[in-house]
Amino acid sequence: MKILLLHSDYIEYEVKKKTRFAEQFEGKGARIDEALVVFVSVEKGDTEETALRAVEEIRDVAGKVNSDKIVLYPYAHLSSSLADAETAVKLLRFMEEKLSDDFEVHRSPFGWYKAFKISCKGHPLSELSREIRGEEIELTQALKDEEKAKSYWYILTPDKELVDVEKFDFSNYPNLRKFVDYEIAKRRAVDQTPPHVELMKRLEIADYEEASDSGHMRYYPNGRLIKSLLEMFVTEKCIEYGAMEVETPIMYDRAHPTLRKYLERFPARQYIIKGDKRDFFLRFAACFGQFLMTAQATITYRHLPLKMYELTRYSFRKEQRGELVGLRRLRAFTMPDMHTIVRDIEEAKEEFYNQYKLSVEVLKEIGLEPDDYEVAIRITRDFYEENKDFIHSIAEVLNKPILIEMWDKRFFYFVLKFEFNFVDALDKASALSTVQIDVENAERYGITYVDSDGNEKHPMILHCSASGAIERVVYALLEKAHLSAENGALPMLPVWLSPTQVRIIPIAERHLEKAIEIAQTLNENRIRADVDDREETTAKKVRDASTSWIPYIAVIGDREIEEGVLTVTVRKESTLKGQKRVKMTLEDLMDEIKNETEGKPYKPLPMHFMLSRRPSMR
Repeated sequence: MKILLLHSDYIEYEVKKKTRFAEQFEGKGARIDEALVVFVSVEKGDTEETALRAVEEIRDVAGKVNSDKIVLYPYAHLSSSLADAETAVKLLRFMEEKLSDDFEVHRSPFGWYKAFKISCKGHPLSELSREIRGEEIELTQALKDEEKAKSYWYILTPDKELVDVEKFDFSNYPNLRKFVDYEIAKRRAVDQTPPHVELMKRLEIADYEEASDSGHMRYYPNGRLIKSLLEMFVTEKCIEYGAMEVETPIMYDRAHPTLRKYLERFPARQYIIKGDKRDFFLRFAACFGQFLMTAQATITYRHLPLKMYELTRYSFRKEQRGELVGLRRLRAFTMPDMHTIVRDIEEAKEEFYNQYKLSVEVLKEIGLEPDDYEVAIRITRDFYEENKDFIHSIAEVLNKPILIEMWDKRFFYFVLKFEFNFVDALDKASALSTVQIDVENAERYGITYVDSDGNEKHPMILHCSASGAIERVVYALLEKAHLSAENGALPMLPVWLSPTQVRIIPIAERHLEKAIEIAQTLNENRIRADVDDREETTAKKVRDASTSWIPYIAVIGDREIEEGVLTVTVRKESTLKGQKRVKMTLEDLMDEIKNETEGKPYKPLPMHFMLSRRPSMR
């Protein structure tokens, strides 16, 4: 199927004469204003699956251009390999029906000669073409097994009681109810645009990259700063925990016997790269390189537990198109990935428990509290029965009920896994932190250690991402800010992640020199401060700073210079109903921000400190 998408001021068409393939139609034509016009050629071999993928493309583009009207216009001239008329009409009607759930849809009649006029808007996304083919994704055995596996769902209470989900009282746990419903339904596709997408664009954090594959994003200076601070923070936490930082390749030989067997046990869709003589796959985790490295190391029981860490920029997964939206689920993402070699199951449980608490600490310092996410444990029934006391102790850490997914048979490489899952404004859940106990790969990769008795043994391995993908953390912070705003708070990022931490606003031209002096002092003290020197009113500058989620907005005029203070709007203490303004000395302001950001990494302003010198990135 080939489609041509034109974001238009209007399209106007007049029906002239029918062909022998024409569908039944009464009327003379129509004019539709402010619409995404989609010219469609249905080709031989196209199916409902092809049409669904075309619908996903159309939804994607409509979201990017903010159009709520779609015009489907049959157009044979895009292809020389057209489907028969019956198939074409059937698929066009199918597309019309699917799109009508979210858009006002108009479809011009098939098989009629038509005259038309169209006015294209002319912006960068107003003219796009797509060729829709059946997506060739090779499913691993683990994915196939997962589709067939029977899950048993329970709630583990803080009182260590295992309750069937159908019998649990969710009245005091509405967010857990949403998470459970999402997990059991296993419907990952997104039908509407989540709030963080508009926020990531407006705050100039990230945007879609049309020149790349779906699920690959561009990051503006603000977004690069936020991402790099998160990367630095999680890396520092893992190194403090005792991990050795390494770096491994992003692509591997698909025919490598050990790697090929592991691929079959990993529930991820792969990116395949054709080489001159070999096929390669892009990594979807750091396991491959770290395990190959560990297999060649000389390890004794004295070295255990042995921790290895890599920040993978990027990992790649060929996620399904309907699931790709904003920063929630991507095909290229940054994953902090730590692996721990342990002696036996008892040491594995001890590390699992410690890394569970590490993940709680990491998310909390990032700005995500335990109330912001729900816990899931995935486990085999045998392992649960043999380790009940240990599993129940996990529920005590956060003192909240957690979801248990239990299987009769192990079809992954792990026997136990936890996830912290953020539930967004659309009631969709996304995993953040995770730890898994791997009982297969040490033997598969030939990883051994010399025990105290002098014998070589295969260890167990823990897979840990203390935060989850960096991009997904940004998504969770933006969605949390949106949800806070719905409850009357002003949305904001944590101060240490805010691209500008202090905005200095001079009231008049004569105050500019002092504003620049203050901003320079703040930046010299590792506080990101800029100056709004634009020719705008003070009220407009304050509004713009608030819209940009600036944590501290400092206004300086004659009175402030005379008294040696700043009039500061403190965002975290303000609400949608009123602003909190206080008089502060520069020293007091610096002390407050340093307390807010203590122990966090720092980077300077991502753009020029004078707003008049900054380009608009969108």
